[in-house]
Amino acid sequence: MTTFDSAAATAQWMATLSPEDTARAVAYTQGGHWLLLWGVLVSIAVAWVIIRTGWLSAIRDRLERRRPRPKLVSLVVGVVYLLTSFVLTLPWAIYQNWWREKAYGLTEQPLTGWLTEALMGTAISTVFGGLLIVALYFLIRRTGRAWWIWGGGLAGVAVVFMLLVAPIFIEPLFNTYTPAPDGPVRDAVVELAHKTGTPDDKIFIYDGSKQSDRYTANVSGLFGSARVAMSDVMFTKGADLAEVRGVVGHEMGHYVHMHSLWLTGAMIILSMVSFFLADRLYPVARRLLGANRVGDISDPAGLPVLAAVLAVLGVLATPVTNTLIRTIEEDADHFSLIHANEPDGLSKALIKTAEYRAPSPSAVEEFIFYDHPSVENRVRRAMEWKAAHPPAASTPGLESVPATEAVTTPAS
Repeated sequence: MTTFDSAAATAQWMATLSPEDTARAVAYTQGGHWLLLWGVLVSIAVAWVIIRTGWLSAIRDRLERRRPRPKLVSLVVGVVYLLTSFVLTLPWAIYQNWWREKAYGLTEQPLTGWLTEALMGTAISTVFGGLLIVALYFLIRRTGRAWWIWGGGLAGVAVVFMLLVAPIFIEPLFNTYTPAPDGPVRDAVVELAHKTGTPDDKIFIYDGSKQSDRYTANVSGLFGSARVAMSDVMFTKGADLAEVRGVVGHEMGHYVHMHSLWLTGAMIILSMVSFFLADRLYPVARRLLGANRVGDISDPAGLPVLAAVLAVLGVLATPVTNTLIRTIEEDADHFSLIHANEPDGLSKALIKTAEYRAPSPSAVEEFIFYDHPSVENRVRRAMEWKAAHPPAASTPGLESVPATEAVTTPAS
């Protein structure tokens, strides 16, 4: 009997990527690393501009001319800050999130469509963000030096709230979600759902091609609102049943292992650490930014200073947050291999994601910048699994299921 060589099989999968596609993916990915630095500099520059205008301090003074109105000041100052930041960062956002994606062939969305969705997203984030700012400054005033502990709890509550409401109220504003129709794809997903204990009425296909040409799927929501959604791009790029089982098995792993809650717990701790450091660094940042009309950290007019500090801390924490996410992604891959047992299907799907994620980074680059394990490492693990576990007898192999026969593409 011939022994399956997982290393050779990994090399064969990686060889399916052309040198041109690999070079383009490397350029896109490494350029994205630099965007982290430039993004922080943009945040600092925006904070400096807003502080120099004196708008927030003037609004505070006007609202509190006769008596203190801390909650109203927090709300109005917060909303003005969020809207002003959106306007000032719009050119950068267009470059980063639309022009660059267009240049690398990762989106066909027109600029008008992108701008419309950006305005919708800003309206939503301004409402929720304004309320969060009011709550945060309330905690700062009431809890004093311990506000960073309560602030971390507030961050956790906000994350759980968004996990609950986003799939029901927010995501449908941007995309059309259609239950997977009867056919081979639905049958395969329902079978896998029964096997893993995942609700079989929470599997959707959405018109992700409206925004991006990325081959992707996702899990969103929590408890009763949770669902697995596959972008129609999967099927326009020829996803077969083995791929569907491998990818959906991965997403079901997120659901069954409650990764959203694990990440929420981690985010609470990280938020506490960030707020603690921000509390200590705030006076230094206020001086460096020349915020002479801004008070201590309890002053909402100092929101740009606080935001700049948190932006810097966020970038410095990138290796930590990426490692946390990589860990749950590895676990979801393992879940898929156990329950779907589609190492080739998962590998074939992973290869298609290499167009926007350089497949073979160095160990250092992966540790610092990658929030998913590299494609090469994920394929290698799949092939090692295949060496130890033969494919399921019921697996239909790698026969392609045409998208027009397997699914009904949601209307734009």
